[in-house]
Amino acid sequence: MITNKLRDSVEITRWDRKYRSGFIRLNREWIERFFCLEESDLKILGDPEGEIIDKGGEIFLALSRGKVVGCCALMYHPDTGRQLAKMAVSPAEQGKGIAFLLGAALLKYAGEHGVPDIFLEANTRLAASVRLYHKLGFRQVEAKTPAYNSVICIWKKF
Repeated sequence: MITNKLRDSVEITRWDRKYRSGFIRLNREWIERFFCLEESDLKILGDPEGEIIDKGGEIFLALSRGKVVGCCALMYHPDTGRQLAKMAVSPAEQGKGIAFLLGAALLKYAGEHGVPDIFLEANTRLAASVRLYHKLGFRQVEAKTPAYNSVICIWKKF
C-alpha cells in the first residue's frame, strides 16, 4: 500500500542530466548486488542519454529531498519494442512502494504516448520484483531468447 506520506515525500520526475550520477549509481549497486555488470549494462550506463533518451526512450527518477532514490527506464528496441528496464531503488528505501510509483509513472507515460505493449525481463530469483511486475499488470510469458540464466519475459498490453 502506498501512503500519502510516501507520495508527499517522493517526487517522480523524468530525465534531467543533473540526475545522471544517481541513475548510474543505483543501477551499478543493484546489478553488482545480484548479478555481474555486462557489456550491455556498461554501454547503457556509460551513455544513458544516447542509449535510452536519444533512441526514443525515457528515464524516470524517484527523488527524496532532491536525492535520487529510485529509477527505471522505458527503452526502445527496433526489433522487439518497448522495454521496462534499469529499475533500481536504494536499499535503504526498498519496501516503501517507490518501485511501484516508478512503474506506474512509466506505464502512464507509455499509455499517453501510444505505446501498445511493453516487455521486461526479470530473474525468477528476485521474487519481490516479480510480484511488483504482476502488481503493475504484467503477465508472464515464455522467454523466447533469454539473455541471462533464470530469466522470464513478462509483457504488459494496454
